[in-house]
Amino acid sequence: METESEPYVRLASLRQLHQVMADMNTARSLADTLQTVADGVVGALGYEMACVNLVRPDGDLVVAAFSGNSAAEALITGRVGSRESWDRRLTMGERWGDLVFIPHTEGWVLDDDDVPQWYTDGPAPRFEDEWHPSDRLFAPMYTPGLQGGSCGELLGVISVDRPRNGRHPGAWGREALQMYAFQAAIAISNARLRANMQRALVRLEREQQALRASEESFRQAFEYAPSGMAIAEMGGDQHGRILRTNDALCRLLGRPASAMRRYSFSDLVHPEDIGTLLRTSAEGGRAELRLGRRDGTYVWVSLRNSVVADAADGPRFLLTHVEDIEERKRRELQLAHRASHDSLTGLPNSAELRSRLSARLCRRPAHAGELESLDAAYGHPAFDATVVAHGFDFRPGAEAYDTFDHHVHTVAPEDGRDDGTKGLAVLFCDLDGFKSINDRFGHNAGDAVLIEVARRLTRGVRDGDTVARLGGDEFVILADGLGRADAQDLAVRLRNEIIQPIRAEGRAVRVGASFGIGWAHCGMTADEVLKSADERMYVEKRSRPKQHRRAG
Repeated sequence: METESEPYVRLASLRQLHQVMADMNTARSLADTLQTVADGVVGALGYEMACVNLVRPDGDLVVAAFSGNSAAEALITGRVGSRESWDRRLTMGERWGDLVFIPHTEGWVLDDDDVPQWYTDGPAPRFEDEWHPSDRLFAPMYTPGLQGGSCGELLGVISVDRPRNGRHPGAWGREALQMYAFQAAIAISNARLRANMQRALVRLEREQQALRASEESFRQAFEYAPSGMAIAEMGGDQHGRILRTNDALCRLLGRPASAMRRYSFSDLVHPEDIGTLLRTSAEGGRAELRLGRRDGTYVWVSLRNSVVADAADGPRFLLTHVEDIEERKRRELQLAHRASHDSLTGLPNSAELRSRLSARLCRRPAHAGELESLDAAYGHPAFDATVVAHGFDFRPGAEAYDTFDHHVHTVAPEDGRDDGTKGLAVLFCDLDGFKSINDRFGHNAGDAVLIEVARRLTRGVRDGDTVARLGGDEFVILADGLGRADAQDLAVRLRNEIIQPIRAEGRAVRVGASFGIGWAHCGMTADEVLKSADERMYVEKRSRPKQHRRAG
């Protein structure tokens, strides 16, 4: 800026300065803005060289742009000066408003610091305001504050050298440089903001692309998964309502997708599995249960739930994976049946018989004396204490006595008389004459006899009674709720069924049957109950004439 007539600034110089400031704010990038700042100092403010030092994120300053001397530009552009050295420079010398001027008489102490610099020696000034080659003039740039000036954060420093008129800038020149530094700070802040926005937009676009790619991947994985997939609502009045299903699940249940959206999983699950479903869908988990097909049948599935959120605080959904395990369940049930049933007759085997019998018995005895004392105490103030001591819920006239854990005590009728008490009868059946059939006609004939006897026994008992094959030609029947006369009548009916002719290997054969009736009651073990019935069977067998034991 010409200083020979400070009060009268040339209009061309003002226009040039205005254009430079406009160029700063229209630069396309931060690098372009910085270079425009350096070029503007040289082109509009009348200095031969200008350098823009930009504050880096770590606080040090880097030479980001240079103008006016290609040799100096190649030497110092990109070099870094420490923040400590720059802070020392900005607190030295003379303060010209926001500008810092360090005359050559003081600047020699800075010759060896780490700030990149370009200067040459020269003769002593001939007059007071002559510029010396070692003079330094800095224009700090601060982020714009409410009042402008230096109230913001330091963005960088413009350093200038060699005024074209060879003199220190006057009042107008200083004001112009200070104003230019302020406008440059605005331009740099805007350029950084634009750069940050551009980076944010690029990052957002990449994230959107990644999200779209992820959603597309999920859609394809969901739609084309070989096993069933569903998305259901979680929470609220519509908890569990199916929102979306894939083709595999629709095929598995034989229901179209449009129909599936009218249901929740609780509408489709087997009634016996509803509790399992509710526990699984509460917060996600895994369960094996049965889902209903369109034709009314049920299919075993492995159902795995995962809780997913639509957004940070948005609605949550259940992502459900449904796998067909019908074949595995069928094999498991077959294996369990084989383990608990006789392979020849299909009846429960010895282990299953003992399991069912043990499930009805507890180790706390319900002796007749206990029950009589409780009956006598009923209605007495001491009754409650007696109940607690024995662990029973006593009801006068009842056929059984419940413990506090809801176990029903099994009570046997009195020996020798039918007093109306009903209990769990255990009928031990042993076939008479079966060995001779095996010996005369072979084991195939014997097997045919056992199969037919099992069928006749099963046909002769009530639903809920158990017919089991203990081993060989021995069978056991568990019949609950019978009195002594009922049990004896049942044994007679079953014996009459068994002695009817049986077709085996093309011929009619006959076997007899001996029954022993035992009674189960709590305090006994399963083996003790079976042994008691077995002993009674042998007593009954020995009491009958030999010719009456066999029937052919």
